[in-house]
Amino acid sequence: MKTQEIKSKLSPEQQSALLGTLKTRFEKHKNRHKVIDWASVESRLQSSPEKLWSLYQMEETGGEPDVILFNDSSDEILFCDCSAESPTGRRSVCYDREGQESRKEHKPANNAVDMAAEMGIELLSEQEYRELQKFGPFDTKTSSWLKTPAEIRKHGGAIFGDFRYGQVFVYHNGAQSYYAARGFRGKLRV
Repeated sequence: MKTQEIKSKLSPEQQSALLGTLKTRFEKHKNRHKVIDWASVESRLQSSPEKLWSLYQMEETGGEPDVILFNDSSDEILFCDCSAESPTGRRSVCYDREGQESRKEHKPANNAVDMAAEMGIELLSEQEYRELQKFGPFDTKTSSWLKTPAEIRKHGGAIFGDFRYGQVFVYHNGAQSYYAARGFRGKLRV
């Protein structure tokens, strides 16, 4: 078995605990997923150990993942970080490696794009972030890096969002910036 395969496999105890946590959250927040039942979600997860591993990473870093969409046409279930604030285990990071490496001093330990890739998840786009806020509010005290369009990124910038004054705001910052209250939210297609 390859190192990556070993790394991305949960023990039976971890899998059972995670499924229990996800089921409890799923049942508590039925407004996020009205057209799908837990048995369908659980069945799909049990046949995708690599997806369970990614959800475990989301949970362990404070994301509180939950189902927010089932797409009949693509037959996909979409999990998203639904923690009230940006996940605590993913804060104080630059947007991407280029931004991180461009810092001359006080470099953070990681960046949002690489962390997401290591976890097997994707950053939310601006549109997805706005859709998530329909179940919110989220990020009322924090902010979250968002998948940045190439045109903005080529100029050194990156975008992030938050929720203030009853509105979703999307702003820009240098990709090399990082703050204790800014992390990132991810999504996982199953």
